[in-house]
Amino acid sequence: MSKKYFTLVGCKYYFGTDFLKPGMKIKLEKEPDNEYDAEAILVKMKGIGAIGHVANSTYTVKGDTMSAGRLYDKIGKKAKAKIVYVIPGGAVCKIVEKRVQELLNQIHLMLKWGYQRKN
Repeated sequence: MSKKYFTLVGCKYYFGTDFLKPGMKIKLEKEPDNEYDAEAILVKMKGIGAIGHVANSTYTVKGDTMSAGRLYDKIGKKAKAKIVYVIPGGAVCKIVEKRVQELLNQIHLMLKWGYQRKN
């Protein structure tokens, strides 16, 4: 699958961007009842809560990143992502594909419990 990049915006309405670092894990959550945007996707961070939204305007979407409208039908109700670059007012992030996450979890378990090769 191709990598899905998006722009995180609206951070100034939450905690700002000073604490954001590349590699940080974030979660996306659709907001179908959002009064301003029917395709709104809230961005959250564990232990903090809401930190912004996925950009959904030609004025806020950076470069070739996907808008919330384009991303909305490509994810479930929730999705996992990581911050790639921190930019003024937000960040460029990428979706962590479910299959990739499952493989990483399997590798983690194999390392944790000791993988024994079968002959």
